[in-house]
Amino acid sequence: MNKIDRDLQEGLYFLPLGGSGEIGMNLNLYCCDGKWLMIDCGISFADDRAPGIDVIVPDAAWIAERREDLLAIIVTHAHEDHVGAVARLWPQFRCPVYTSPFTAEILSLKLAEEGLENEVEVNVIAPGSSISLGDYHIDFVDLTHSIPEMQALMITTPHGRVLHSGDWKLDPDPVVGPASNLAKMQRVSDAGVLAMICDSTNVFKEGVSGSELDVQNSLDQLFRGIPSGRIAVTTFASNIARLMTIASVAERNDRHVVLVGRSLHRMTQAAKKSGYLNDLPPFLDEKDAGHIPRDKILLLCTGSQGEPRGAMARIARGEHSHVELSQGDTVIFSSKVIPGNEKTLYALHNQLTESGVNVITEADEFVHVSGHPARDELTDMYRIVKPEIAIPVHGEARHIRAHCELARSLGVKQAIEITNGNILKLAPGVAGIIADVPSGRLAVDAGGLTPLDGEFLSTRRRLVYNGSVSGVVFVNEKGQITEDPIIRLRGVLDESLFPELQKDLREQIIEGHNRLKKSEKLDDDKVELSAHNAVRRVFRRLAGRRPITDIYVIRFEDE
Repeated sequence: MNKIDRDLQEGLYFLPLGGSGEIGMNLNLYCCDGKWLMIDCGISFADDRAPGIDVIVPDAAWIAERREDLLAIIVTHAHEDHVGAVARLWPQFRCPVYTSPFTAEILSLKLAEEGLENEVEVNVIAPGSSISLGDYHIDFVDLTHSIPEMQALMITTPHGRVLHSGDWKLDPDPVVGPASNLAKMQRVSDAGVLAMICDSTNVFKEGVSGSELDVQNSLDQLFRGIPSGRIAVTTFASNIARLMTIASVAERNDRHVVLVGRSLHRMTQAAKKSGYLNDLPPFLDEKDAGHIPRDKILLLCTGSQGEPRGAMARIARGEHSHVELSQGDTVIFSSKVIPGNEKTLYALHNQLTESGVNVITEADEFVHVSGHPARDELTDMYRIVKPEIAIPVHGEARHIRAHCELARSLGVKQAIEITNGNILKLAPGVAGIIADVPSGRLAVDAGGLTPLDGEFLSTRRRLVYNGSVSGVVFVNEKGQITEDPIIRLRGVLDESLFPELQKDLREQIIEGHNRLKKSEKLDDDKVELSAHNAVRRVFRRLAGRRPITDIYVIRFEDE
């Protein structure tokens, strides 16, 4: 047992392996006297730094090596950045999972996709109830979010009590599920709270995040001003509150809701099985879209971030099998723009506009509210919980720093900036970061998981930005080049702009070969390296690029 593991045998510790220093991919760990509890296990979505990759998961190898001491995974709610990696990473942990009924429905679909539906012990916990796991006693507290059954966790241990907030807001008029149970939050906080681990997403937003009912009323007015043409609304499939809002407004305006996108079908089915959305008229399938008059249809689509394979992007490209939009139709983007998606999303807006479609976003009308707390809501929560220590998570470095400053201004004794891999000792004694452990990000690719900063994806990035060169050098047994080398380019530069390029490449390869010693000319590896270096020099000189270069040596026997 190493020093870190020995230290962890006594006391209460917090360790994030995902979601601190970033937004998304949440994986948080608590250690009480050597026994671990995992809160959430989510994914993040890749950007152009990971070409060909859609999904990223936390590197959880460190806790997987200690899985004998991992008591359970508790999932706070069903958003992808909290539950999306459970099915992919669970084989490393092989521990029970605890979560609410709706989240369990979503998780069951993911487990089935991985062939794990009969292996994972999923314990369904009623919202607002309590469980005990070893020395941990956990009270579940209802908080409002954009998805049903978001559960904050009051974790009681022999060394103190910690509130793990999850994602939340204080919506006085939620359209799905109960309002935040602040009375219970006050009650479970009355005995004193050592630390609060809290959502930082909207720390820069003044005031409150806004109510879903206000969005519903705004969309109703907006729909009434669109008497003709198709209306398409795109939002996150997991935003069940928004789906309820849109469906309710569609019913008021005599429009039939057509679901366009597989994830919308999965989410609505799970919601109905859990008792939500059942008071609405039946949703229609996209195959029915062509049979409904244009002024009687509401297309509810996936692809709110401009994802190339999302329904909205396919519709805009005219590639959808059953749905089309045309001159005079309206598309409403009922979601925020996630940082990093701007270029893709604005290109989609322009593509729709050029087709004569009217595009409406949150910059134009009140069509979206966040599911995360703004500063006034954070202030209210600190005044209720009154933690001794504030530990902001679910934010980038700038969010976490601003959240710490807010907590201190509210009288919190200690506010600690933390990032993935930091082991934070909470008790006994003075709280502070005592060690760092390996953390990282893994890309989900064909066949499994690969390090995001590993050689495989590094090579793929080089191919994207530099292209590739392949070539063949023909030599005889004496080491002489017998005919012109063959060179083929892929994505390096436009050869039509360099008419002398092939000649230059051949000459450089031959000149480099002629400079080799006789013994080196008889060594295929040396011949290959010489040609490789010659090709790379040419492209550095012409374009400043370093393409992936593969040279093959074919040696002929003399007749």
